[in-house]
Amino acid sequence: MQLKNNYVIREIMGDTILVPIGDHLLEFNGLITLNELGIFILNMLPDVENEDAIVERILDEYEVDRETAAADVSEFMGKLREASII
Repeated sequence: MQLKNNYVIREIMGDTILVPIGDHLLEFNGLITLNELGIFILNMLPDVENEDAIVERILDEYEVDRETAAADVSEFMGKLREASII
């Protein structure tokens, strides 16, 4: 899975944000502030093939049950797809 080339991750004043660049600035009006889990997911995207792999890595890293992790991943990935970020 890949983040589209029209977004970059930047840290600004202690916050990590997803910033549209290039022509996508005209299509997406705003910035997306990422929490710790969002950053974790975006950083692993190039190394995973599907959402199940993301859930497995979250279970390895965080103390959370599978159902909660799967729901959070599904919601986050859905928002990324909706905004054409992935």
